[in-house]
Amino acid sequence: MTSLNSPAKTNLPVEPNAFVGRERDTADIRRLLESMRAVTLCGAGGIGKTRLARHVAHSLLGVYPEGVWFVELADTPRDGPPEPVARRVAAVLGVAEEAVPGGLAAALAEALRSRAALLVLDNCEHLVADCAELTGALLARCPRLRVLATSREPLRTAGENVWRVPPLEPHEAERLFVERAAAVRPGFAAAGAGTAVAEVSRALDGVPLALELAAARIRVMSVEQIARRLTDRFRLLNAGDRNAPLRQRTLRAAIDWSHDLLDDDERTLLRRLSVFAGWTLEQAEHVCSDSGPDGEPLDALDRPRGPGGPGDAPGGGTRAVLGGLAADAVLDLLTALVDKSLVVVGGEVAGEVRFRQLDSIRQYAAERLGAAGEAEEFRRGHRDAVLEAAERHGEIAVVESPASWAERVELFHRYDAELGNVRAALAWSLDRGEIEEGLRICTALRTFWIVRGRVAEWEEWTDRFLTLGMGLPAYVLGPALAGRAQLAVGGRDFARAGEFAERALDPCRKAGDDFMAATALITVAESHTRAGRFAEAAVRLDEADAIAADPGQEWNRAYALTARGYLLIRLNRLREARERLESGLLIMREIGQLWGASHALIGLGRLAELRGDPAAARGHYAEALPILAEIEARPEMARALAGVGRVALEQGDPGAAREALSRSLGLSRSTGVRLDVARALEVFAELVAREGDPHGAVLLAGAASALREAGGRQPGTGARLERTLEPIRRRLGRPLVAQLWGEGRALPPDDAAAYALRVPGPGSVPAPREAGGTGTSGRPGRERPGRAFGRTAGERAEHDPAAPGPGPVPEPRRDGEPGRAHGADAAPGRAERRGAARAVTPVTPPTTLTAREREIARLIARGLSNRGIAGELVISPATVARHVTNILTKLGFGSRAQVAVWAVDNLSAESPDAG
Repeated sequence: MTSLNSPAKTNLPVEPNAFVGRERDTADIRRLLESMRAVTLCGAGGIGKTRLARHVAHSLLGVYPEGVWFVELADTPRDGPPEPVARRVAAVLGVAEEAVPGGLAAALAEALRSRAALLVLDNCEHLVADCAELTGALLARCPRLRVLATSREPLRTAGENVWRVPPLEPHEAERLFVERAAAVRPGFAAAGAGTAVAEVSRALDGVPLALELAAARIRVMSVEQIARRLTDRFRLLNAGDRNAPLRQRTLRAAIDWSHDLLDDDERTLLRRLSVFAGWTLEQAEHVCSDSGPDGEPLDALDRPRGPGGPGDAPGGGTRAVLGGLAADAVLDLLTALVDKSLVVVGGEVAGEVRFRQLDSIRQYAAERLGAAGEAEEFRRGHRDAVLEAAERHGEIAVVESPASWAERVELFHRYDAELGNVRAALAWSLDRGEIEEGLRICTALRTFWIVRGRVAEWEEWTDRFLTLGMGLPAYVLGPALAGRAQLAVGGRDFARAGEFAERALDPCRKAGDDFMAATALITVAESHTRAGRFAEAAVRLDEADAIAADPGQEWNRAYALTARGYLLIRLNRLREARERLESGLLIMREIGQLWGASHALIGLGRLAELRGDPAAARGHYAEALPILAEIEARPEMARALAGVGRVALEQGDPGAAREALSRSLGLSRSTGVRLDVARALEVFAELVAREGDPHGAVLLAGAASALREAGGRQPGTGARLERTLEPIRRRLGRPLVAQLWGEGRALPPDDAAAYALRVPGPGSVPAPREAGGTGTSGRPGRERPGRAFGRTAGERAEHDPAAPGPGPVPEPRRDGEPGRAHGADAAPGRAERRGAARAVTPVTPPTTLTAREREIARLIARGLSNRGIAGELVISPATVARHVTNILTKLGFGSRAQVAVWAVDNLSAESPDAG
């Protein structure tokens, strides 16, 4: 034994292997010990308290020349001789257990009185009162002494600073797993298993003991196999170091050690909390407490009175009638579980502190819940609480219940935190076949998922319940179908939205649910508007208006006005459209639903664009953005930013356009709404064309067209696209544009987005792979086949004098292969290097006006009527009328005047027979 008087001045065990990570934690604890005399490292079992304390102590050997002493207390019994901690410390320091005034603590204080020493007390949790008493006595008498303790709960001694040991950071957790795996299987490397290693590290919450136990399985399992088996982690993680203390040889033993230190009420609450993915105090009180005979939660009045007053029970717990858990006991019990590191305190959301359990503790507690026969009761109670809150909050979201905008903002953020609880409630309902309750949750929360852009997942949940619930009562089925229609609108799938909304009308009417009937009618109208069935859309909006005139229908009234405004924009009745949109905006503001107001603002921005007022358009989009940012409404933010980008281009500000469009595209990709990604790529096509990259412009426009078709939409049409493509056709020639369009359609969306988001500069322009050896000038023989990307700067300059200078451009991936530059030996129609790419068939852009339509557009620009055009071309006026209709449809215009302006800008340089 090393004693106080030995030359070594320490008994610290040698670290058994490399200490991984925690550099910041180590530095923080060292700084604390400079100013604080007692620091307690608290945390759950296996979090690494002991290892961190040892590591810090080793780093301080030079700071405490008169001793760094490590005292292991885990095997010190609670019911042994008196002064158990003092006896163990005395044994480590070599202090004789002599009978002195004040006992052994006084003897230790006398031995340490003048020494600059660090005393490490490890595993104090089962002796916390004795540790607190001894620490207080020593610090009071030894001014140069520092105490570093590890415990699953604080000592609560004067001057103590509690430092919660956090899980490892993700990169640290992965490093630890890889290093320990390499130690048990020489040659192991994480290359190729990075995703699985990250999955294991995330599933194990960055808890070092769990990671080390998992890494030990690398002897006989792959990382992927370990990841798959973590649902049964207590059986998997049971092969620890034989030389480790029993409590550290398996994950279950580590948690058992903590569980055994709890009293009965603490154990009850711990297991019941496992039904939550995260919770607030109020949720725990509501769900985890027992009910009295009247069904209400028990409180202090229900508890038996003993000699010590209400709630007096062995172990300090509060025991309610028949062993139940009282609601007003939850606060103290929850505090105790936090102190004992079995519950983690999270951040504040909507003014309430949130709590959670580490995944391993939650699984352990869930097993205990099942063993206690309480799983069915408390999981149903959790689901019912989620349902009750969802329906109450859902009414607030769509203004069926009054609230301020600030309160609605809080709800949007609350459901980010409640996501795990909602999923758990839905999964439990589905497993138990309780379809009505699950479908009601889906319906109530539709607005929150639409705002956040989580439409795809919630469409899937709703569809699973709808498939099993077609026999449900009308009051459930009708709103569910109407809510499903709104989810489809959020995903920009207007055809399916219309189908669901039509199916919703009959059950909503049977149930007398006027609110959801009006909602369904507006959704049907939106679907008709997008499909060009304008008269049918107007009829449905008239029906919705009649219902929404009633009190309590303010949301639908404003929603219908906004939908009517968008319809009138399509009809080119811009003055009327502005009136409707402004009326909808006013109502939304009056009822405190600014998310709804942002829809009207975006519509007003689009309307101002069409009226040729870019300053007003930019102002409307800019006004919507702070509202949308406040609730993190990613889909609408993407649309508003796309509008800002379009307007910035019109105003000749490509820098602002690129910034806005980049943010828009990033948001659209995060929501997975293909139509929004396609729209962003279309505007990017115009931007890169103006930046001097005609090849990239056609590629991006082609990629956008393919995305539209993949989403079940018609290829992009409109004057903006024609305005972008027309000069490029004249410059590059139609065959080359067709080849580029085909290449763009073959681009994976991620590659198209990456190309759009690249910083423009020297060498950023790709050259297309051309068919038939056609060069950029449209003349044959100027370009070798297969050199779509990666030409030298000289080649680019030769074939396109406006092209930027040298710089690498990755080839877009095809068939799942990584991007690479084409080599000179590549040729269309033949397998390219290593079979990585296929030849792409040229595709004529579908928005191109035919030769006859272009001719008629030029004549419209000259001011000729249909009859005048018919005489000029020697065709019938009816034929001219059909061509004019096609032109208006393809260009997205509502009047001949718009066609005339467009033709002057885009067709004046063409000879009459071009095409």
